[in-house]
Amino acid sequence: MKALVTGVHGYIGAVLAPYLMTRGITVTGLDTGFYRDGWLYSDDGRIPATPFTINKDLRRIDASDLADCDAAVHLAELSNDPLGQNNPRVTHEINHKGSVRLAELAREAGIQRFVYTSSCSVYGAGAADFVDERSPPDPQTAYAECKVLVERDVGAMASGTFCPVFLRNATAYGPSPRMRFDIVINDLSALAWTTHRIAMSSDGSPWRPVVHVEDICEAIYRALVAPPDAVRGKTFNVGQNSENYRVRDIAGIVAAEFPGCEVISGPASADQRSYRVNFDRIHRELPGFRCRHTAREGVRALRRIFERIAMTPETYKFRAFTRLKQLKHLQSTHQIDDEFFWTTTPSGAMQ
Repeated sequence: MKALVTGVHGYIGAVLAPYLMTRGITVTGLDTGFYRDGWLYSDDGRIPATPFTINKDLRRIDASDLADCDAAVHLAELSNDPLGQNNPRVTHEINHKGSVRLAELAREAGIQRFVYTSSCSVYGAGAADFVDERSPPDPQTAYAECKVLVERDVGAMASGTFCPVFLRNATAYGPSPRMRFDIVINDLSALAWTTHRIAMSSDGSPWRPVVHVEDICEAIYRALVAPPDAVRGKTFNVGQNSENYRVRDIAGIVAAEFPGCEVISGPASADQRSYRVNFDRIHRELPGFRCRHTAREGVRALRRIFERIAMTPETYKFRAFTRLKQLKHLQSTHQIDDEFFWTTTPSGAMQ
């Protein structure tokens, strides 16, 4: 199998590409290069060579970029709620329209398997005690709205020759060379390491499901190789039932793995996003899939990485490890315009 992986230089993509390559899948990457400034660590040569990558904006791809591919894995969107809310119009242009156009090009190119990474954030306020794939979405942000729209529009393309699969990931965590410190476990772990103090901006009562980045990669791999009838047009929540936590419980797990870390709670939050997610379907219906990691193990692995690289507060705060900071930097330095297009072509890029 030869797979196109969009967003290959992102947080998940940097782990996914070698994960697929070591399992016999040939990977071609596509990435616009927004986060190329950030690289947290290397693994002593154990990560295979990075794949050939087309440096191109998602909105400017054409059929030739998908030539000879059997499958596509789509990660390349403006990622997370704060970034999506920064410019909802551009978020919709990239995350909704750009993603649907990619699926249309893939179908026209004869690509049969299209794996789309959605998000459990589509559940929003979580009307039920536990939500599952049959629960009505309740998106609270532009980012989540786009996920729902892509699932709807690309799902309508499903046929005997085109097999889209939708993976609603819980909130990701865990080490990646292209690190993100704007997601909850990674952020709290970095705070514990650099300041020995977690001062929450709320009382930590909202529920969040979390999933290790390698478990996301495993779900993507299984979605690529599963028999078509097992996955065609299906949506799977990616995670495990035991990994639903209140934010304050996550803070407690982090503090326990970083001795001497103090946890301070804040006032009740006005943020309405709170949801517990049921993950039975993916374990029941996606052949070969199971989660292998827990939050506590993930925090422990992060601590080992921080120790090994002697991570400093300056590294934790570096703009490239926080999506919104990095894009604001690129805009303020006139490297990208208001539409998030590069104003000058980066070295080696094809725009």
